[in-house]
Amino acid sequence: MVELKTAAEIEQMRTAGQVVAAALTAVKKEAAVGVSLRELDEVARDVLRTAGAVSLFEGYQPGFATSPFSGVICTSVNDAVLHGLPSDVRLADGDLLNVDCGASVEGWCADSAMSFVVGTPRAEDLELIATTEKALAAGIAAAVPGGRLGDVGAAIGAVGHAAGVGTNLDFGGHGIGRRMHEDPHIPNGGQPGRGLKLRPGHVIAIEPWFWQGPGTVYVIDEDGWTLRSADHTRGAHAEHTVAITDHGPEILTAR
Repeated sequence: MVELKTAAEIEQMRTAGQVVAAALTAVKKEAAVGVSLRELDEVARDVLRTAGAVSLFEGYQPGFATSPFSGVICTSVNDAVLHGLPSDVRLADGDLLNVDCGASVEGWCADSAMSFVVGTPRAEDLELIATTEKALAAGIAAAVPGGRLGDVGAAIGAVGHAAGVGTNLDFGGHGIGRRMHEDPHIPNGGQPGRGLKLRPGHVIAIEPWFWQGPGTVYVIDEDGWTLRSADHTRGAHAEHTVAITDHGPEILTAR
């Protein structure tokens, strides 16, 4: 069931979105060569605690996971792109870091992710990040009243296809509200003009993720969470929580 949110509820989600945005901004500021992923998790944890927010990730255990998630952010490095567990691993010069954060404030949720390079960047990493952010922008632009959910996925997929990056449809965007994952699922590809008709009050998390190589196969680490490319090519991830309004899409997690 896809629920519509009222204007007041969307404002409550915007409050959560701004906490998530602040956490991601703080993590990026503190990320540097030699800093551990666990230390970055503590940075985000402090932001959430100060705001009175509750992590959507810590303790979460979907069906595919072998254990509850142990952090408040996902920290996925290089060929890992999703669900990376914070650990004592320290960042090295040139690492491509993907950070995902979700939080709720007074029961309303928001979710967002970003990718960036620590230290000296590779040109191909910057290009991949730019492609992922371009796909996110395209997906958001397609999320208009009267449009279809397939328009969002098709817009994302078109950017990925044009760039020749690896795309997998198993994980993607989702509805969000009182819970982090609500209907509908939003794959990063699809056919325009198909699927749910978008209406003011729909709130969705749009999240493209790509790999540099053309491969689409992933493996999951022994930790039961970290998803990485089977061919070890690097990945990037971008996400915003977006409300569909009478005036078009509004980003609730803008940084």
